Amino acid sequence: MPCTVVVGAQWGDEGKGKIVDALSAEADIVARYQGGPNAGHSVIHRGETVVLSLIPSGILHPGRRCLVGNGVVVDLARLREEAAGLEALGLDIVGRLGLSPAAHMILPYHLAAEQVGEMGPGAIGTTGRGIGFAYRDKAARMGLRLGDLREPAAFLERATLNLKRMQREFPESDTLRSMKADVILDQLRPLAQWIEPMLVDVSLELHEALRRGRRVLLEGAQGTLLDLDHGTYPYVTSSAASAAGGPLGVGLGPRSVDRVIGVAKAYTTRVGHGPFPTEMPEAEAARLREAGEEYGAVTGRPRRCGWLDVPALRYSARVNGLDELVITKLDVLDTFDEIRVAEGYTVNGESQDAFPSSIRALEACVPRWRSFTGWKSPTTAARRWEDLPDRSREYLSWVEERVGVPITVVSVGAEREAEIRRDLRAANTAK
Repeated sequence: MPCTVVVGAQWGDEGKGKIVDALSAEADIVARYQGGPNAGHSVIHRGETVVLSLIPSGILHPGRRCLVGNGVVVDLARLREEAAGLEALGLDIVGRLGLSPAAHMILPYHLAAEQVGEMGPGAIGTTGRGIGFAYRDKAARMGLRLGDLREPAAFLERATLNLKRMQREFPESDTLRSMKADVILDQLRPLAQWIEPMLVDVSLELHEALRRGRRVLLEGAQGTLLDLDHGTYPYVTSSAASAAGGPLGVGLGPRSVDRVIGVAKAYTTRVGHGPFPTEMPEAEAARLREAGEEYGAVTGRPRRCGWLDVPALRYSARVNGLDELVITKLDVLDTFDEIRVAEGYTVNGESQDAFPSSIRALEACVPRWRSFTGWKSPTTAARRWEDLPDRSREYLSWVEERVGVPITVVSVGAEREAEIRRDLRAANTAK
C-alpha cells in the first residue's frame, strides 16, 4: 500500500474476494468503487462461505473501516439484507460501514425495466438486478442518490417523473404500470433512517486517511473485459471495472494509487452473452465447471468455461497498468492430462497477437493453442513456490513471461491459507 487497487483481469469471477480478504489484514480501510449487487465475492469465514455483493470484503476483519464509494449503485433492501446476515455472524456493521451520499440508488422501477429489456432480441445476459438502468439514469442526470433521501419532497418529485418516463418506455410491463412513486418512498423511509448514521464524505475520509499514512485498499466488481469502455462492448457491465475506476469511484486523484494488483484464474470463465475465443466444448466445460464450482455467487448461474487467453490477459495488464498478477484456482487444473492456453489468434488466416478492440474482430478470432502436459498432482497443500509440481511451475512461469507481469500470489484453494506468496527476489536470484 498505502493505496492499492485490486482489479479483475478477465471477465469477472476471478476470486477477487479471497484476495481482498487476505489483503484486508494489511489495510486500515477497504473501499468499494463500482458495480452493484449483481456481482458477489465469496470468502471463507470461520469455515463458512460468506457471499458479499455490496459491502466490502474487509468487513470480515475486525477493526477495518469499510466504505462504499460514489461509483457504486446501491439497492438498499439488498444492502440491509446483506448487513443483517453479517450481523448474525456477530460482526459490527453500522459502526464500521460508511456510504457515500453520492452513490446512486437502484429503485424498483430499474429492476422492472431491466427485466423487460432482457426479454427482447437485444438481451445481453444481465442479472436483471437493475444495475444497467440505474447507471443509465445516472448518466442521463436523472438518477437519485443516497443523499437525496434526506429531502423526501424533492425525492418524490424526481421519482414520479422517472417512473412516468419508464412507464411510457415500457408500456408492456404490468409491474411498472402498477408502481407508484409515493409507495416507493414509503418503503424506503425505514431504510433511509437506517443508513443516515452511515452517510459520510468518502472522498474526504480517504484523502485524510492517506494524508495520515493509513493504508487504503480499493476493490471493484466484475473484471476488465466487462469494463464499460475497455471491455467487450456491448456485452459489458455499466461501470468502470478497470483500475482507473478505482480513484474515480471513491473521489481520489489518480496519483493516490501506487499499486495495482490484477487477479486472474488459471483458466477463463465468463457469464452472459458475448464472444469467448477460448470457450471449451460443453462436455469439457462441464468437467471444469464442476471441479471449479463455477456458478455465480449471487445468481447461481452456470459460468461459461474456457482455457486461459494470454492476449486478453496481456491487454488487461496494459489497460490497468498492472504491477502484480495473482493467479487463482490453479488446483482446479490438477486432474487434467493436458492444459491448453491461447498464445495468440488466427483471424482470416492471419496471425494476430493483440486482443482486438472490435467485437466483430473478436468473434472472428480462432485461438492459436499452446499445450502443456498436466501435472496430475494435487497442489492444494502447497504453501511455497517450491512445493508446486514442476509442470505447474513451468505453466505459471510461461504465462508470467508472456503477459509481462510478475505473479506474486498463487491461490490453490478457497480457504484463506490456501495460497503461495512468492518471493520474487529469491526467484530472481535463483535465475
